[in-house]
Amino acid sequence: MILPILEFPDPRLRTKAKPVSLVDDGIRTLINDMLETMYDAQGIGLAATQVDQHIRLLVLDVSEEKNQPLVFINPEMVPLTEERAPYDEGCLSVPGFYETVERPARIRTKALDRDGHVFEIETDGLLAVCLQHEMDHLNGKLFVDYLSALKRERIKKKLEKQHKAQA
Repeated sequence: MILPILEFPDPRLRTKAKPVSLVDDGIRTLINDMLETMYDAQGIGLAATQVDQHIRLLVLDVSEEKNQPLVFINPEMVPLTEERAPYDEGCLSVPGFYETVERPARIRTKALDRDGHVFEIETDGLLAVCLQHEMDHLNGKLFVDYLSALKRERIKKKLEKQHKAQA
């Protein structure tokens, strides 16, 4: 099922997500719906917060063929380097806007998979950027928070205008 995606400046995007206490069929259904929603929106990552589910769950697929979905439940991230890498980021909750954000270049992430098993990965490049971006959502943070107040306000006003025109 395709879920509605919250858009900035919706205040629900600022909600801090709670840990998932039990990985069950309800969580797996949400994972499937989130993947379907992400693929339908042509995204490469989606956090549960973006679909108004305030739990620590995110899905990603940075593969060219869009056939390598990754699931992270209760993810914890540790930067592995002081080096920061710039990347042009976009967001399904901030449609139509792309801005350069600098993040740690290499990270280690520990999480549960869709079956509740613990796993760890070390990564860099697009996967590292995407993971950090989606984990920010779980903490109520958006990529626009890394921008100047002026840029953020400009994006907010444009999106509010679009929302009014669609209402």
